[in-house]
Amino acid sequence: MVDIGTSGLRAGVIRQDGSLNFLNYESCRPDTPAPGLVEFDPQKMAEAVLRVCHATINDCSKTDKIDAIGITNQRASTVMWSKTTGKPLGPALGWQDLRTVTQCITAAAEHQIKLAPNQTATKAAWMIQHYVVAKNLDLNDVRIGTVDSWIASVLSNNELHVTDSTNAGATGLCSLDATTWSDRVCGLLKVDIKLLPRIVKSTGIIGNATALPGAPPIAALIGDQQSSLIGQGCIAIGKTKITFGTGGMLDVFTGDVGPTRMNRSENGSYPIVAYSDAKTTHWAAEAIMLSAGTNIDWLRDDLQIISTSQESHDVASGVNDSGGVVFVPALFGLGTPHWDYGARGTLLGLTRGTTRAHIVRAVLEGIAHRGADMLEAVVADTKLSISTLRVDGGMSRNPTFIQALANTTGLNVEVSPVVEATTLGAAFLAGVAVGVWGSINQAAETQKPAQIVTQNATTNRAQWHEAISRSRGWIAPLSSLNF
Repeated sequence: MVDIGTSGLRAGVIRQDGSLNFLNYESCRPDTPAPGLVEFDPQKMAEAVLRVCHATINDCSKTDKIDAIGITNQRASTVMWSKTTGKPLGPALGWQDLRTVTQCITAAAEHQIKLAPNQTATKAAWMIQHYVVAKNLDLNDVRIGTVDSWIASVLSNNELHVTDSTNAGATGLCSLDATTWSDRVCGLLKVDIKLLPRIVKSTGIIGNATALPGAPPIAALIGDQQSSLIGQGCIAIGKTKITFGTGGMLDVFTGDVGPTRMNRSENGSYPIVAYSDAKTTHWAAEAIMLSAGTNIDWLRDDLQIISTSQESHDVASGVNDSGGVVFVPALFGLGTPHWDYGARGTLLGLTRGTTRAHIVRAVLEGIAHRGADMLEAVVADTKLSISTLRVDGGMSRNPTFIQALANTTGLNVEVSPVVEATTLGAAFLAGVAVGVWGSINQAAETQKPAQIVTQNATTNRAQWHEAISRSRGWIAPLSSLNF
């Protein structure tokens, strides 16, 4: 398993019993050369991937054989490289990069194409103009792809140029069913389809990782949130997970019937491909929280009222409630259901008796309320009944937060046995492709919750909604943006 996240990457071995072993990790943070710009060096990423893969293979060589490799990745981040040399043609653009906001607005106004700056589409168009046209390079020697495409190329010594339907669906450049590239969108953005990767199924042997010892088959590609969905066994209609990392992503499995459009739904969620196999394409709906763990980083690094992320639980548990303090975690704006990029973090209800414990607890409870917001949105959009919530990500190990999530949603919260369930989903898909497990269901059955947390109190959702209303529209020009 190879897992390339936004701030780091890892390789590990998933055994038939579902256990994670021989994990090797390297930090690989993006750069922010100017406000709104997010870039990373693809060559450094490639070198780091090869190091962790070699380390894991070396660590497991005496006890385990690598049957197949699954790749999961941050979605929509865009890489451009030479077909001949396999070397990057410039910095990759991270999914958070906002330099193409104007192009998104233009596409909507002139062509009625609704694209978001965090999708690949306008990033690819920008890179063609700045890395190829401006430098008078040969367009026939150019490859464009998302991170899964880039890492598959790296591991295959530049032989493979592929992506899967979960990643293609996040680009804004493909057809409604995410099986082919859209001639219309690619044509209007001047992105030559010949530069884009071949779209393959999420599970199935694609080629060999000839850059690694033994050249094991690459047998799965999948976006990180979809990988977490599978890794937590949410592969039946209505099964739902939230990953609480830097941001928060809720995904609910919706079945095999695809959407009639890929745009944002009425209540702020999106249809996405959950995964595809030889028989069909499976679908999900996704809701997004723009900042989750980032708020804990803010408490630690900026306010400096806690010294470690783990201390947020210790401090917050020192009080029984937030003392009337409410925090809206909108440091980068609000995602589902509001989609207000101009909203900002808001701290309300302070008194002379407010302590740092009240503030820390209010931050944890505010993130939990945003989890409930996302849940309510996908229920309204999908009309599905959701009875249990599964969670992973760094914040899933915070007891105060998990209890607050159970209280705000009113659901039982099942905590993943593996902190980052993304590491499991890609491995399950690859293992099924080569016969380690007979089916995805059989693979997912290896995972049991680390704990189940039930509701033990009610929360004031009406007060929460009032707090949300006060956080909105703070930066009017950003609040007016609608992608």
